[in-house]
Parts: sequence; C-alpha cells; structure tokens
Amino acid sequence: MAAFPKGTLIEARQTAIQSKSFVDLGIVCPMANEAASVELFIQEVLHYCTGFKSIRLFVIVDRASVDNTYEILLTLAQKNSQILPVWAPDNTCVVDAYIRGYQEALTAECNWILEIDAGFSHQPADIPKFFDQMLLGYDCVFGSRFCKLGKITESSIRRYLISFIGGILVNLVLGTSLSDMTGGFELFSRDALQSVLDRGIQSRGHFFQSEIKAYLKRFRASEVPIHYRAASPSVNSRVIKDALSNLLRLFRMRMEGKL
Repeated sequence: MAAFPKGTLIEARQTAIQSKSFVDLGIVCPMANEAASVELFIQEVLHYCTGFKSIRLFVIVDRASVDNTYEILLTLAQKNSQILPVWAPDNTCVVDAYIRGYQEALTAECNWILEIDAGFSHQPADIPKFFDQMLLGYDCVFGSRFCKLGKITESSIRRYLISFIGGILVNLVLGTSLSDMTGGFELFSRDALQSVLDRGIQSRGHFFQSEIKAYLKRFRASEVPIHYRAASPSVNSRVIKDALSNLLRLFRMRMEGKL
C-alpha cells in the first residue's frame, strides 16, 4: 500500500537499489529487561536479515534495564560481530534510546535503518516485507497494524482504540494519510532518517513515532501489514499531554508551510 507518493512508482523503480548486496543495513533495537528472550529474538532478527553487504545490530540498553540483559548482549557480541550493544546511561526516556540508535546507525554509514522493538512485540518474520518494498525505490516503509492483513493480539480494546483513533486524529490534523500513525516497526533510507534528525524529535513520549511520520510525509513511503503483539496496557496522563502538545506544535508548523 503506497502512501505519501512523491513521483510515480515507475520513477521510483528507476532509482531503486537493485539488490540488498549493495546495502549496509543498520538495525536499531532498544532493549530493557529482556533476559528471557534476548538470545532467541536476536537470532530470529538476523535470520530474516540476509543478503546484505553488511549488517550491524545496534541494541540500545540504558538504566531502565535492571536485569542482566546487557551482560547477555556482551556475551553474544563476542560470538557475533554483527551485534553491537550500546550502553546509554544518560537516556532520560525511551525516545532517547531510539535516537541514540539512529545516530549510531548513521555514524556507521548504514544505507538502510530498520527499527524494531524487542520482546517479540514486533515479529521478526515480518521483516522481509519491509525489504521488498524498499527495493522498489521507497524512502521509508512503515509497519501497519490497521491495514489489510495487519493485526494486534494480546492487547486490550482500550489500547487498540487509543492507537486507532489517535492515528485518525493525527491524519486529520496534520494532513497525513497512513493507516497506522503511531506504530514503531519501520525501515528508513539514510537520507530520510537524517532529515528527521535534522529537524529534531521533540516529543518525549509515544507520539514521537507520529512526529517522525509527519516529518516524512513528502517522502516516498509505503506500508506493510504487521502482527503486533502485547501492547503495554497503560497510557498515562503525561503521555497524553505530550502527544497533544506536540500535535498542536506540528499543526502550527503545517499552517506555516513548514510541514
């Protein structure tokens, strides 16, 4: 499903990377308290990321993790140089973890940057769909829980409605058109991600995913269906306040022609 088209798909194909073998892939994965599943999760992610010129898996761990996740990662990294644990004690929120991962991937000169959440809330088996779309010439590919064949399981109706209705509201206010504006399973070209960081991500809560998508609305983008599992049951008042204040800020930018 195409969204935010910039030029035709035929034009996009003319400039597409023709093979993954030319691509340096960076994978960004914040992780906290995942000792029980970290080894299997990383094994599955790397299983679905084959055929690239190089692969670097940046696993960002900070003080939110109080088990031995980081120690396990260090052991795994000794056996596989593709795994790059990043200790980030200065992080103040989960957004900082993602941004640190983005920066690490860009500094490593990765051509494509895949973002995926740990703990199997995002399914590694969905990863090849992102690569297939990127090879058609898109600048970014977003996973969608709400497009055809997308689904959410092991989650409350409340969380489902917050994400679904929130996405509709964001589309109306910001003039975007993705079916899932709040999800975080996505693949960026280097130029697309750099353009986001150049603008600066101001949200300190879950809304930062909507902020990213809003900044990329003039890029060639596509959506692929994903299976999202076990969303956190809580969305507190601080998160909602952050979302509303940043939505208003982005609306003002849109009215000023800056978005």
